[in-house]
Amino acid sequence: MQRLSQNCVYLYFDSMTQNSNMVIQDEFESAVKSTDQLTERPSNEVLLKMYALYKQATEGDVTGERPGGFDFKAIAKYNAWEQLKGTDADAAKQQYIDLVKGLQ
Repeated sequence: MQRLSQNCVYLYFDSMTQNSNMVIQDEFESAVKSTDQLTERPSNEVLLKMYALYKQATEGDVTGERPGGFDFKAIAKYNAWEQLKGTDADAAKQQYIDLVKGLQ
């Protein structure tokens, strides 16, 4: 009997987690779409942060080699994304949502 109730608890929390993930995913997608409607262009620093959070949320930790040479834009984007290494996808999504809400 205890085993059955323990399984029910696991199923309940798993269901809650799935619902939470769906909500944050919907909010994230909405935030991404809403960036097209910003009245002011964010600063380069904010754009880099948005880029890094988006990449972390959608692809996970940075991969590949750091760009070299004089491609400063690619280097800056890589470095911004690399700073988020280890950040959970849902945490990155929430940070992105919060950042975009602050810009609106």
